[in-house]
Formats: sequence, structure tokens, C-alpha cells
Amino acid sequence: MGTPYHLQSPKTILSRLVNMRQLPPGLPPPPPPPEPPSKTRQQEVLPQRLPAAPSKIILQPRDRTSPAMWFAAIVCFAFSIILIVAGVVILIIFLAVKPRAPSFDMANASLNSVYIDSPAYFNGDMTLVANFSNPNQKIDVVFRSATLELFFRDRPMAVQVLPPFAQRRGQFQVLNLHMVSSRVLLPPEVAMELVNQVRRNRVVYTIRGTFKVEARFWFSHYSYWMNTICELELTAPPCGVLVARRCRTK
Repeated sequence: MGTPYHLQSPKTILSRLVNMRQLPPGLPPPPPPPEPPSKTRQQEVLPQRLPAAPSKIILQPRDRTSPAMWFAAIVCFAFSIILIVAGVVILIIFLAVKPRAPSFDMANASLNSVYIDSPAYFNGDMTLVANFSNPNQKIDVVFRSATLELFFRDRPMAVQVLPPFAQRRGQFQVLNLHMVSSRVLLPPEVAMELVNQVRRNRVVYTIRGTFKVEARFWFSHYSYWMNTICELELTAPPCGVLVARRCRTK
């Protein structure tokens, strides 16, 4: 430290005052740096962390499956197994047997008479020879019902119902059918078409057959419907003979 003012000479004090006026004004001293907080202060300021609680897994109690549900599941599983086994067995039998539908054909036909009286009533007489055959080698068939209908230009002319009959495997059967038409009313244009065909010596009829067939194989049997359509072309009566035919079975 310097000498106090009251102990200095007046000359020294005057020279210092002159020097202080010549110097530029100084900047204020910087503020002192803040003191770092002590550990104890930090511990007081900072909040204390609470210890984390241990996590717990809460397991919900599982509902037990009721006996009825188990029984239903077992029944469904057994039923599905039975269906699969039955399908495999049926497929094996089908591939081994190779079932085929019976065939129907018109072996012969004769047109005996055609007469139209006024006003457009049709009368006719026709004889058919039908051939039924069973092409299966391991299956017997039974015709539970058989109906044959005679049409001209989609107009019904006559019908014949056959009694049930059976056919063994590989067997064929020939049946004689007599189709008689009596006073069937026809529209004028249909009656005129029939008269013109008789004059041209070419008469076209249609035979439609509906059959219920039962197939028998070992200890089992199954039934189905079979439909047949035959188109017949004959010469004019009284000695009309079959000229052409075409049959198809569905």
C-alpha cells in the first residue's frame, strides 16, 4: 500500500491529481465470479429421488374350459374324420367301379296312321321299338319309373308309362311301345305343318323320355333321374318306316 495522504508532501499530492486528470476514465471492475455451490448446498437444492418400486406382473386367472366345450370339440373332430374317410372310400369305389348311365335308343319305328279332322283334331298311331341297355359291368340298375312322350313341333301328341323293370350288369332289353293319339287339338299352323310333311313323305316326331334309375352296387344303392330326347324322321303312313334317328341322354 502507498503512503497515506496526510503523511505525503503537498507537491506529491498535486502531481498525482494532475496525472489522474490526464488518464482516460477507467472501466468499472468486473463483478467477481460466482462461487460454486458446495456439495451440501446441491444436496439441499436438488430434490431427492425416491427409490423405484419393484415392478409386479399381475396374472389374471384363466377360465377353465367347460366339459361341454370339450365334448363339442371332440364330436366335431370325429365328424370331420368320418367325412374325410367316407369321401376317400367313395372316391376309391368310383374309380374302381366307373359307373355309367344306362343308354336308351330307338331301334325301330313305324307310322301307321295320321288323320286330322275338323277343326284341327289330330289322330295318329305309331309303333316304337325301344332299346334299353346297361353298360355297367359291376352295377345293376332298376328303372323305378319310365315315361315316354310323343311331340310334334313341341306339341304333346301321346304318352306311354312303362312299369318298373330291372337290368343286370351288361344286359339290354327291347320293348315294343304303342303310341296312340286321339282327338288332340292342334293350332291351325301346326296342323297345316303336319299335313305338309305327310305330303312331302317326311314326318318328324320327337320322343322325350324321363326315367328314375336306381343303381345297385354290393350292399349300397343310389337313385338319379335320366332324360332322353330322340328325333325321329319317318315316311308317310300307312306304311311309314324309320328313315333317320338321333338320340341323346342327359
